[in-house]
Amino acid sequence: MASPATALPIEQFISEVDALLARAQTAFDSSQTPDDLESARIEFLGAKNGLLKTVQKQLGQLAVADKPAGGQNLNRAKAGIQSAFETAQQRLAGDSGRGKRDPEFDPTLPGTPVRLGRLHPITQTIEELSDIMGRLGFAPAHGPEIEDEFHNFQALNIPEIHPARDPLDNFYLSVAGRHSSGPQVLLRSQTSTVQIRVMENTPPPIRIISLGRVYRPDTADMTHYPMFHQMEGLLVDRKVSMAHLKTVLQLFASSYLGESVPVRIRPSFFPFTEPSVEADYFWNDKWVEFGGAGMVDPSVFSAVGYDPEEWSGFAFGLGVERLCMIRHGITDIRDLYTNDVRFLRQF
Repeated sequence: MASPATALPIEQFISEVDALLARAQTAFDSSQTPDDLESARIEFLGAKNGLLKTVQKQLGQLAVADKPAGGQNLNRAKAGIQSAFETAQQRLAGDSGRGKRDPEFDPTLPGTPVRLGRLHPITQTIEELSDIMGRLGFAPAHGPEIEDEFHNFQALNIPEIHPARDPLDNFYLSVAGRHSSGPQVLLRSQTSTVQIRVMENTPPPIRIISLGRVYRPDTADMTHYPMFHQMEGLLVDRKVSMAHLKTVLQLFASSYLGESVPVRIRPSFFPFTEPSVEADYFWNDKWVEFGGAGMVDPSVFSAVGYDPEEWSGFAFGLGVERLCMIRHGITDIRDLYTNDVRFLRQF
């Protein structure tokens, strides 16, 4: 798979890694109190927003050939930062040991309990899906949630007269109205828009997943919500076949459900794939709908400037909430969005 046209230069990545290591060592060495050290630890080693985590995310922007060297330098910096932190810990512990203990301090008293939070089940599912697809070679891609009609419909081979473009089925944002002159914008109704944007700016071959929120004016009930999450995968290369698609779906289903599960495909229709299929997997003694999939329609390739005579590919999409609900036995999608802590703390 070729690297994106805007791949991050390896020299720039290594320079940022080295600069981060130097900053972290200076911060840990200059910490005078445990509170100072903890603040520095959160800044550099924080699990979610730490600077090391931020730089680590840039690893995916490197060209494929540069990723081994980038990973080695990142691991070296991570070890150096961790070592500097542990050294500072030992230094401060030694300093406190040489001082006189407060006679009023009673180490047998219980400490103040810390109230720990947890990730929302949807966020947990998204992170797991990203991890599984990453191990299958699919890089994450992101795009805007407010889209134009070209990326949301036209480039996906959805014509003007298609019912999917009806104002009652979309959140159009243009004040002038759906049928007035001028460009129309809307909240994206599918994450396929990200695939179009990636193909417009990246020469093939590509292998990506787009994970994010989509919007449709559905009435909220047990299985529908006006805002939900989708994951869509796209692979473009030479001589791609339905066999490749079914293999990826099989590997994904087995990885997510933790067991080998049969996958079947049924004929279907989507404007942007040809042929199109619905995929199901057999789990807990029943067939469960997985999502839509198929081979990318040549007209989609033509819309983004790919030669359909040279390139082929497959795409698939699934609902994140559906997978989350199946995994955890949740029967009402609305429970995921009522912010009831009694419900959320179960996951």
